[in-house]
Amino acid sequence: MALAGRTAMRWARLRSPFPATVPLCLPLRLFSGPVACQRPYSSHGTEKIDMSMYPVESIRNFSIIAHVDHGKSTLADRLLEITGTIAKTDHNKQVLDKLQVERERGITVKAQSASLFYSHEGVNYLLNLIDTPGHVDFSYEVSRSLSACQGVILVVDANEGIQAQTVANFYLAFEAQLAIIPVINKIDLKNADPERVEKQIEKLFDIPTDECIRISAKQGINVEKVLHKVIEKIPPPHCNTADPLKALVFDSTFDHYRGVIANIALFGGEIQKGHKIVSAHTKKRYEVNEVGILTPNEQPTHKLYAGQVGYLIAGMKEVTEAQIGDTLFLYKQPVEPLPGFKSAKPMVFAGMYPADQTEYNNLKSALERLTLNDSSVTVHRDSSLALGAGWRLGFLGLLHMEVFNQRLEQEYNMSVILTAPTVPYRAILSSAKLKKEYGKEEITIINPAQFPDKLAVSEYLEPTVLGTIVTPQEYIGKIITLCQDCRAIQKDMLYIDEHRVMLKYLFPLNEIVVDFYDALKSLSSGYASFDYEDAGYQAADLTKMDILLNGNPVEELSMIVHNDKAYATGKLLCERLKDAIPRQLFEIAIQATIGKKIIARETLKAYRKNVVAKCYGGDITRRMKLLKRQAEGKKLMRKIGNVEVPRDAFIHVLKRQTDK
Repeated sequence: MALAGRTAMRWARLRSPFPATVPLCLPLRLFSGPVACQRPYSSHGTEKIDMSMYPVESIRNFSIIAHVDHGKSTLADRLLEITGTIAKTDHNKQVLDKLQVERERGITVKAQSASLFYSHEGVNYLLNLIDTPGHVDFSYEVSRSLSACQGVILVVDANEGIQAQTVANFYLAFEAQLAIIPVINKIDLKNADPERVEKQIEKLFDIPTDECIRISAKQGINVEKVLHKVIEKIPPPHCNTADPLKALVFDSTFDHYRGVIANIALFGGEIQKGHKIVSAHTKKRYEVNEVGILTPNEQPTHKLYAGQVGYLIAGMKEVTEAQIGDTLFLYKQPVEPLPGFKSAKPMVFAGMYPADQTEYNNLKSALERLTLNDSSVTVHRDSSLALGAGWRLGFLGLLHMEVFNQRLEQEYNMSVILTAPTVPYRAILSSAKLKKEYGKEEITIINPAQFPDKLAVSEYLEPTVLGTIVTPQEYIGKIITLCQDCRAIQKDMLYIDEHRVMLKYLFPLNEIVVDFYDALKSLSSGYASFDYEDAGYQAADLTKMDILLNGNPVEELSMIVHNDKAYATGKLLCERLKDAIPRQLFEIAIQATIGKKIIARETLKAYRKNVVAKCYGGDITRRMKLLKRQAEGKKLMRKIGNVEVPRDAFIHVLKRQTDK
């Protein structure tokens, strides 16, 4: 019966006038039901909002900043509900976290903006809110968001108190000279201690305790007070509608139908559909197709005026055309470009290769579109003997690398291989030949294959970071031991209150980039928090370690290590390779070498046929003769046999070293 049904279906398909794969552009009336596809234009009415009702004095631009999981996105949800921007339902959880990776991990990865309309004391206000990420790896998103704001809401958990990223975010806002509103969240929790947190804020940030607002974003307690404080304390933007147009591009996304959608903040003038605009970066001219605000979905408007934040679509078809930090101005009305953003400094480099080389062009296109949305990633072409053509990517940290890889898989359906993460080292050359070749005395090394020989170098330099650890005092001993194992130097130790301590250490970046954060969390039962900032370079005793298989080097497994840790790292890699490489008919010698010196070795035994099985008694010489002949055959096979390392073996070997 089932077979007959399948045959009938197959016959119906053959007789169908439409091909099996129906093109997307077929008219909608060919379909019935939910499968009918339509272009993803914004689903709002034709009515457009008149933004001229909101002069500069009635505008407030602000961000929400905090440590991871202190309730930024929940507070943003409540603010959207109170202002009537979204309907009040039980399903409003992290409304601004739109990416699948954000939903799965429960963290904010991309800064998202929304425009709120709020009436206070008879005056209508336009509040532009930006929800920012809390993890140290996404601090570039925070600094970008602050450039479009005049104030911030600093959220602190009433249970956990001030954490490392709270301190880092406070100083970002303080250096940008923004108004800061301290908010103590989660006061409804059983173990909440808002008085202790207020004292911490006063001691560390010099903000009086009476300025702190105690709220519960989840329950909605006192959230309206936050809006009143935003209006009273945060100043309106300093700009004028009468000035010529000057717009800063602070974020952008790519839409298959409409091209690049740029998020802009207006620092002067006004913009509307039909205006001819020019990019200060590319010098290209565009015609504006649509302007609007984000509520948080796209809402078209007639115009955008100075001081307002919104989006712009102007027929930019190439992903390279919307540079983040670019200034847009009207055609034949040039202005002085805005300072833009300090380019992000990559902390971690990794090679990325398509799992299948036929997917190279698709991966290239996906990378271009994803780096438009995440401009802190740097991309350089690279190639490898084992993995083929690919790229060397620079990330702000290991979580950033994992999230980027996850977004490639989820949003673009790309399967990739990532090599071991490395950090950018430097070498001061002493060889005249190399100085002439590179055209400079100091070079940066992001790939171990480029590591120059010790004889040609006067000094190697490794990157360092100034790390801040906030921990309960009972874990201090274990954490100090962990830091010393990572070659860190203690710089400061401060008691925030009677229970919590803030430690400052100078770390070599290479020591913390892979698994330091995990080790810190497990030592402190999850209570310690960690944040770091760039601290320049320092001299180090570095060396290049190669992995040999039967005497042949494997380029992908080469790495730069500190001399003190070379033996332990080499031994671990050899052990992992022994487990990962499939056995052959000949013996494989797995060796870790520094120069010509072998520092670790593992042997993968060959498969052997039992050649003496047919010997049942008799002379011992007959047995020895058979074994000798087999040994000679294996020796010959080893000379001519090639060892191919499977791709999944690379991934297994280069994964985090959790089983140290």
